[in-house]
This record gives sequence, C-alpha cells and structure tokens, in this order.
Amino acid sequence: MLNNSSLDRIFYALSDPTRRDIVERLSKKSASVSELASPLDMSMAAVVQHVQILEESGLIKTQKIGRVRSCRVETNSLELIENWVHQRKKFWERNLDRLGEFLEKTEKGKK
Repeated sequence: MLNNSSLDRIFYALSDPTRRDIVERLSKKSASVSELASPLDMSMAAVVQHVQILEESGLIKTQKIGRVRSCRVETNSLELIENWVHQRKKFWERNLDRLGEFLEKTEKGKK
C-alpha cells in the first residue's frame, strides 16, 4: 500500500519535465548517469540531483559498478501510481454513471 508521503514524493519527482524525460528514457532501457546527461543541456551535478530525487521517490534504482552508476526504472512504483490513478478513475466513473441515471429518471419524469 502506498502512503501519502510516498505518493507525494513520486508526484513531486514527476512534476519536473527533466525527471519525466529521464523516466521515459529509462523505461526503454537502462542507462548510466553520463548517458542520461549527454542529451540534456545541464551540468552533470544537476543531472545527479535529478537522479537522486527519482531514486528517493522509488521511481528508479541505481547501482554503482566501479566508477559507473547505472540507472533503471523501478516498475513497482509505476504500478502503484497506475493503481492509484485507476482507483480515482473508478470513483469518478461510478459517480458519473449515477448522475447519468438520475438525469435519465428526471427527464423521463418530466414527460
């Protein structure tokens, strides 16, 4: 189960376009921090900070082998977000269905 502070960290991490780009790229394949940094117009230190925020949120995992830090997406966190969004969607679909039924009954009652 995802608690609110975990959810807050995940959504905070995804609120930045650079971090979303990193997650998108890592969704396709694992990469080193230097590979992640190469197409970005920012310092390596800034990219490392973005990677740290993503790792603290649980969205990615990193592993240091020698001098290279390799990054990969943590799919469990993505599944938790998907489940959270799905629950919200189901809630609104049920309520909108009930509203539709109410409006149909009201319209039929007027005739």
